[in-house]
Amino acid sequence: MTSFVLVAGAWLDASAWDDVVPGLRAAGHGAHPVTLSGLGDKKGRPVGRQTHVADVVGEVERLDLRDVVLVGHSYSGIPVGQAAERIGDRLARVVFVDASVPADGESFVSTWWQGPAALQAQLDGNGGLWALPAAADFEGQGLDPGQIARLLHGATPHPGASLGDPAVLDRPLGELPATYVKCLLDGPEPSEDAARLLAGERWELVTTDTGHWPMYSRPGELTEILMEAATAS
Repeated sequence: MTSFVLVAGAWLDASAWDDVVPGLRAAGHGAHPVTLSGLGDKKGRPVGRQTHVADVVGEVERLDLRDVVLVGHSYSGIPVGQAAERIGDRLARVVFVDASVPADGESFVSTWWQGPAALQAQLDGNGGLWALPAAADFEGQGLDPGQIARLLHGATPHPGASLGDPAVLDRPLGELPATYVKCLLDGPEPSEDAARLLAGERWELVTTDTGHWPMYSRPGELTEILMEAATAS
């Protein structure tokens, strides 16, 4: 039995995986969606350096999980990639779902595609929180109005402290066994940093013809991708 630890991206809590968890469990696997500090029902918890990494590691250790596949979506690829190094032989594989990947000393803010200043200005203008996107921001991502409404209903303004937290890596990320899932409606190619990692022997690329939030738009397909990744050598 594989133990999937599922961590959604910015704004989202464990409920983002509600349509994925049943399929994993029906196939006999463990499925453990995580709500990170500062989000969802953990909205009031303080967030500082390495808090989200500790959230992921803590869940694995609290449940004494083995044969773990860590799944990080979007922003959460950064804490998940760091957590993968810290759970030792409990780790079977990491799956990055259209995700950012950590680089030592860099943060989500420092690598923001519009430039760090642009994202930092958004955070500063909203009391240190990353405001929720508008429904219109999800256009072209393969989501119907009901899926967008459900996503936003379960979302929380994201704590900026986690977005500015520099990653700490003890060894090259390319040494981890990993699968990168590229959602093609969000762009045809992985980012340059992910592409460099995919050139190594331990990383594989999987593509899906949907948008950036496949746990909402294509949960069944994503479930199958995760189970196939767990069996990758």
